[in-house]
Amino acid sequence: MITPLDHSISDGPVVPKGTTLDQLAGRLAAGGSDAVVVHKGSVRHISPERFAAMSLIIHLNASTSQALDPDAKYVVTEVEEALRLGADAVSVHVNVGSDDERQQIGDLGRIADACDRWNLPLLAMVYPRGPRVTDPRDPGMVAHAVTVAADLGADLVKTVFLGSTADMLDLTAACPVPVLVAGGPALPTEEDVLAYVRDALAGGAGGVAMGRNIFQAADPRRLAAKVARLVHHFPEQHFGPDAFPAAGDVHPDERLTPAPVDTTDRHGTTHLSELTGGPHHDGRQTVLA
Repeated sequence: MITPLDHSISDGPVVPKGTTLDQLAGRLAAGGSDAVVVHKGSVRHISPERFAAMSLIIHLNASTSQALDPDAKYVVTEVEEALRLGADAVSVHVNVGSDDERQQIGDLGRIADACDRWNLPLLAMVYPRGPRVTDPRDPGMVAHAVTVAADLGADLVKTVFLGSTADMLDLTAACPVPVLVAGGPALPTEEDVLAYVRDALAGGAGGVAMGRNIFQAADPRRLAAKVARLVHHFPEQHFGPDAFPAAGDVHPDERLTPAPVDTTDRHGTTHLSELTGGPHHDGRQTVLA
């Protein structure tokens, strides 16, 4: 389970009033989020201790919703800088079908090469999005976008939920790397969020990358814990009336304080935790998200 917090450049502040980015990150780590996605400047505002049990993904490109072409994306950080800041992975956003598609696909290919050199996992966030895209959830167009990401070297792909588990099963079965489903627009209730996650996982998704539905929740830690348990334990549980503990009860998987974990392999390379991904650069199974 990944919690993107990179919306701050595109849409403005993501931190709830009365709290700080560091406090929000602490709540997400305590709830069981496997990773957060932030921009380079945000890293300095989060205590390093938050990443004892949660991975750091640094987002490398950006744009604002106020731009003349908000679908365009510009590289603002390089892989080497992300490594210097302690990133466990990096992410890149690509809008397939945008007027700026040529630049974004070129950037993805170049960044994938750098990630390969440094043995750093790459999350590609790909969406059919642009002036000629009439249905951003068209299964064929989404499959094309996901294929672009995998073919250019992404280790994980984040994209939209197609609306049905059958269509998602076709998409995930055809993709050679794990697919994470984007959280999408804010959902009205907590149960709607959990039902959405169940549908995504039933469609073969390797997990979810859920931002605003988590950080805008009344209790981000508690909702993060519920979503994380679904992702980590699907499909063994969470379908009956006793799926979740009552308020005040603590589930063993709710990390109330970050627990120290060993995240290095025999080469000394740091990986994300929990979800086994596809083949990575060193030919071994890489543990992702």
